[in-house]
Amino acid sequence: MNFEYFVVKRLISTKKYKSSISAPIIKIAITAIAIGVVMMLVSFATGLGLQEKIRDKIAAFNGHINISSYDNNSSKVSLIPVSKDQDFYPNFNSVEGIDHVQAVATIFGVIRTEEDFEGVIVKGVGDDYNWEYFEDFIRNGRLPDFSEGLNDEILISQYLSNRLQLKVGDRVPTYFLRDESDRPIARGFEVVGIYESGFQEFDELYLLADIRHIQRINKWEDDQVGNFEVFVDDFDELDQKGNEVYENTGSFLDTQTISQKYYSIFEWLSLFDFNIALIIGIMILVAGINMITALLVLILERTQMIGILKALGSADWSIRKIFLYNAGYLIILGLFWGNLIGVGLLVIQKYFKVVPLDPRTYYVTEVPIYLNWDYILAVNIGTLLLCILMLLIPSLIISKISPVKAIKFE
Repeated sequence: MNFEYFVVKRLISTKKYKSSISAPIIKIAITAIAIGVVMMLVSFATGLGLQEKIRDKIAAFNGHINISSYDNNSSKVSLIPVSKDQDFYPNFNSVEGIDHVQAVATIFGVIRTEEDFEGVIVKGVGDDYNWEYFEDFIRNGRLPDFSEGLNDEILISQYLSNRLQLKVGDRVPTYFLRDESDRPIARGFEVVGIYESGFQEFDELYLLADIRHIQRINKWEDDQVGNFEVFVDDFDELDQKGNEVYENTGSFLDTQTISQKYYSIFEWLSLFDFNIALIIGIMILVAGINMITALLVLILERTQMIGILKALGSADWSIRKIFLYNAGYLIILGLFWGNLIGVGLLVIQKYFKVVPLDPRTYYVTEVPIYLNWDYILAVNIGTLLLCILMLLIPSLIISKISPVKAIKFE
């Protein structure tokens, strides 16, 4: 082992590789590994980041699981009220992994200003509403407070603000229709906050107000709501938790996960997993091929040394390990530069948001970044192991080298 260490150290000490043959090839191999690592890290960070960001935005407006009357399930507004007197509200104790349950209601409305009007969906929420997601969306003003008595505070989107020329502090006349009445019901609201989620499909529609307004407009009782939104701890278990929630609700209630409700969006998001796997496969293959080429060149240059080592009694595997150790050193060099550049680019994008995206296509305004040590370590360890395994086969050429011919090799 000490002899192998000495030889490897000797090879590494000549890392400038003065030979005109090996120098550019080795540099290309290191560069290929570095570029591959950068591409893999970017793929993981942006793919997982986009999935997480879009999931969170959909959940902000819908929760992870929706519980409602069967008659409301296909409608964007609450038609048939549901009693708040449920075993699962306010705490869903019968199913593990449920983080929060909130009662909401929705109704169609029309905002009318002196110059224009716009149709909206007014989402009524109460003091149990989880504002965590909307805290990141606020662009102006503050979140409404519905913890005390009935008030007229509302939260509107930046889209509606620009469309209707509304700002924080403005009064917003809004009109609602009831089935049994031809005359609209007017309500005056005060804008206290403006949000922008970047999800155009929701920003164009949703306005958040006190749920008690909707209860009064619909002539519901104080304990009647439109539906319940359930949040789970682990999104990866959404389908399983959706089934458990369904089994633990009454027969007159239906449940629907956001992956079912927005099937096309989540199918599109699932393609990112395939894209990430494809990029990783291609990058590791390219890096492996370049390392194989570099290893073969190193073997060719050190043919005389191999012959001398064999003549001195070194075993083939012992000599192969010398070159594999040296190749591992080159791989680690590539990993170092790849991580330095890749993580650096991701940190810059995460905190400075230099690369924008079209929200009409991607539902986000900039490339989202998900940084996690799990996939960073997996990329590095996986690349190192797979490249070394790919080098085992070409290193077999050492066993075919004859000591006599190798010593005479020029």
